[in-house]
Amino acid sequence: MRFSRMHLPTLKEVPAEAEVISHRLMLRAGMIRRLAAGIYSYLPFGLLALRNVEAIVRQEMNRAGAQEVLLPAVQPAELWQESERWDFYGKELLRFKDRHQRDFCFGPTHEEVITDLIRNEVRSYRQLPLNLYQVQTKFRDEIRPRFGLMRGREFIMKDGYSFDVDDAAATLSYKSMREAYTRIFSRCGLNFRAVEADSGAIGGNFSHEFVVLADSGEDAIASCTECDYAANIEKAQSKFIEVSVLESEGDSEPANAVATPDCQSIDEVAAFFKVSPTAIAKSMIFETDLGFCMVVVPGDREVNEFKVKAALGANWLEIPTPGRVADELGLPVGYLGPLDVDIPVLVDRQVPYMGVMICGANREGYHLQGIRWGRDFSSGQIADLVQVRAGEPCPHCGAALQIDRGIEVGHIFKLGTKYSEKLNATFLDQDGQEKHMVMGCYGIGVGRTVAAAIEQNHDDNGICFPYAIAPFKAALLNLDLKSEEVTAFCEKLYQELLERGITVLYDDRNERPGVKFKDADLLGIPVRLTLGRKGFKRGIIEVKLRNSSTSQEFALDDLKPLYSLFDKLQADDSRI
Repeated sequence: MRFSRMHLPTLKEVPAEAEVISHRLMLRAGMIRRLAAGIYSYLPFGLLALRNVEAIVRQEMNRAGAQEVLLPAVQPAELWQESERWDFYGKELLRFKDRHQRDFCFGPTHEEVITDLIRNEVRSYRQLPLNLYQVQTKFRDEIRPRFGLMRGREFIMKDGYSFDVDDAAATLSYKSMREAYTRIFSRCGLNFRAVEADSGAIGGNFSHEFVVLADSGEDAIASCTECDYAANIEKAQSKFIEVSVLESEGDSEPANAVATPDCQSIDEVAAFFKVSPTAIAKSMIFETDLGFCMVVVPGDREVNEFKVKAALGANWLEIPTPGRVADELGLPVGYLGPLDVDIPVLVDRQVPYMGVMICGANREGYHLQGIRWGRDFSSGQIADLVQVRAGEPCPHCGAALQIDRGIEVGHIFKLGTKYSEKLNATFLDQDGQEKHMVMGCYGIGVGRTVAAAIEQNHDDNGICFPYAIAPFKAALLNLDLKSEEVTAFCEKLYQELLERGITVLYDDRNERPGVKFKDADLLGIPVRLTLGRKGFKRGIIEVKLRNSSTSQEFALDDLKPLYSLFDKLQADDSRI
């Protein structure tokens, strides 16, 4: 493509709306433009990168035996009501009515649609296994869309669904998709981890996220420094080591209420009693679809709401306002404790080993001093309820865990029969018995993958695209348009590269060399070819890789080494 003919509006200044690196660079490089909050138009340069990711996705999905379909984006409410997600999915589901006042939604995902399709098509075990996927636009009405393509409302997603005769076969499909996803993100040139994750609104009892490691990532992941254990912070666990609680002087004395005016936070209470936060039992009230509950954890630990929800078997969970807690339960937030409460209590597994502790007295302005587990309170479900911290022992091997930031680009789920049961998707097995299909679900954020690649591959000058997903593989810079010889050679080289299947952005603009160099760096094209009058007279063309600080010189009368360089870059992708 000739730069002079391409709609490629690069920007020198950082747009005010941009918050993270990928957002800034995608706007500056003329890849995207904002239409509304969380909704973006793809310009030609951005769409080329998107299509390159899609091509890799299709190649690997087809290689794994999946087949591509295209499902409707607009979905009838009846299907979502049948799966019982119409109300459960919440405000992220964009609902609307057609001219006949029938309810529809714009699909954020397609479990219902694909299950409805297959229940009407598949009758026998001989038609299974089946794995179908699509690449399509989705919409989720995020409450706070931000970070450009990282958390938009409208986005392009590859979603796939597998159907199997039993759990063992479904496990094989899941394994196949995990391997395919590993190849996809490896080919995209990303540094990533597959981590255990919470299944969220999609459901199922087992899932993995594919997370690109980046400091700007919204997700925190815990991983072992020795073995391959890795999990999203929502799901992460550490090895629990029981510590015997030593008897101490004063253990036989009853707990006593102490006036603690204006001491509501853990730090304030710790300062008042001159103790460490580890000596305080922190109590929090949560509201769920099952009712209210209290969660008790050591004062220096953060409650993991996903673990609480899993321990309760709840569908949703939130922290109620202090006013609501007072109105519904008659309890004062800031002075909560686990003694004598009439709601379910969940106790973190570390609390029974805290020894003598301090907690709220459930009385405004008072805390209890000298309480012990087993003597003063012992009721409550014990579970792992806190977020893991760096340095804690790995649950698999005991080595230290580390915490990194990451960007979720893919998520795979073992759904089991959640949707096939609700939508009655059945088949006849070898014995003629009717059974529900066992399903899996597999998603990739295509636009988010491009953004994540930029978050991970950039420098002070701009993007450094991985070769496989770069919109163009080469940038050809003609520094002397007035020279007929230089221009003629650039034209010849441009055509030869295209004939070899190497995509090229030929900078034939009447601009200063500095402008061309800056744009080439900003756009992040992997290989820069530069030819000017001086180089032509010397019989050389300068070649610089975007991720290298040095350049090479190739003879104009023998370009075979140059073509070999492109062959090697292409082969590196093909070997994965």
